[in-house]
Amino acid sequence: MKNVLSLQQKIVPEIIELLLKRYKILKCIYYNQPVGRRALSQELDLGERVVRTEVNFLKEQGLIEIYSTGMTVTKDGEYILESLEEMIHEISGLADVENKLKKILEVHKVIVVPGDIDEDITVLKEMGRLAANYIKSIMSNDTIIALTGGSSVSQVVENFPKVSKENILVVPARGGIGRNVETQASTLAAKLAYKIGANYKLLHVPDNLSREALGTMLNEPGIKDVVQNISKADILIFGIGRADEMSKRRGLEEAEIEELLSKGAVAEAFGYYFDKGGEIVYKTPTIGLDFKDVPNIKHIVAVAGGKGKAEAIIATKINNPNMVIVTDEAAAKEILNLQRVNKR
Repeated sequence: MKNVLSLQQKIVPEIIELLLKRYKILKCIYYNQPVGRRALSQELDLGERVVRTEVNFLKEQGLIEIYSTGMTVTKDGEYILESLEEMIHEISGLADVENKLKKILEVHKVIVVPGDIDEDITVLKEMGRLAANYIKSIMSNDTIIALTGGSSVSQVVENFPKVSKENILVVPARGGIGRNVETQASTLAAKLAYKIGANYKLLHVPDNLSREALGTMLNEPGIKDVVQNISKADILIFGIGRADEMSKRRGLEEAEIEELLSKGAVAEAFGYYFDKGGEIVYKTPTIGLDFKDVPNIKHIVAVAGGKGKAEAIIATKINNPNMVIVTDEAAAKEILNLQRVNKR
C-alpha cells in the first residue's frame, strides 16, 4: 500500500487531497449527526458551496442520508470511515511518527489521530473512540477500571463500544475537581459502567481538603473500600494537563500556583504535578490513586492532544512500560520538534 500511495501522491496528488477532504467531511458528519450544511460548513471552515457539492456526492454514493433534521452517516458510510483509517494513517505519515514517539517516550504504544484538537473538535472524539477500542481489546472478565475526569476521558466514555465481559468494576481514580460535574471522575465512572453493564463505586470527595480532613475521611469504611479498589486497578485511563492550566482549574491559591510553577511544574496527571524531567514537584491534597501504585497497573492509557500539551505529555513519566498514549497529530509533531531542539 505504501508504494501505491507514494506513486499516487507524485502523479495525481489532487486525488489524495480530495480523499482527505471527503474523509474529513464524512467524519465530521458522523460525530455531529444529525447536522445541517451550514453547521457543517462552520465546523470545517469550508465554504457552503464546497460543502454542498461534496455532500451531494456523498449522498449519491449512499454514504450519508439527508433529513429535515440534518445529515447522518449510513452503515456504508461508517464502513468507509473505518476502512480508510489505515490509508489515512499512511498518507499522513503517522505510522512512522508513532514509532518515533514510542522510542522517545519509552512506552508500549502510541496512537496518533490525524489533525489538531485545537482546530477540529472531532479529532478529540476520534481520540476517544480509538482509546475506547484499544481498552476494549485488553479487557477481560473480573477487570477493575479506574479513570480520572476531564474532557479527554469523557470522550473515551462517550465512544465506548459494547462489551461482553463479566464482573467488571469501574471506579474513579480520584475525588472531584472544580464545578463541572459532567466530567468529574465519579460521573464518568458511573456513565462508563452503565454503558458496558458493569458495577461501579463512587468517590464523593472534593479536592483541596486539609490534611486533617483527608485523614479522617480515609478512615471512613466506604471511602477506604473504594481506595483499595483503585489501588488494585487493572486498567487506568487518565488525561494529561498543563500545570499552569490545571492548577487554576483545581482552585489552588495563587501562592501555591506560583510555588509549583517556580519548581518547574509543566504537567499534571491524577493530582500530581511533574517537571520537565518527569519528577513530582507537587501533589494536590485529595483522596484517590497513589502514585506508588501506578507502576504496578497492568494497562495504562493516557489521552491528551493539542500542540500546547506536547511538553506535558513528555513530562508525564510514570515508569510503566505498559503505558499507551493516544494523542493528535499536532501534539505528536510538536513532541518530535522539542526532541530535535533538545538534541542540539
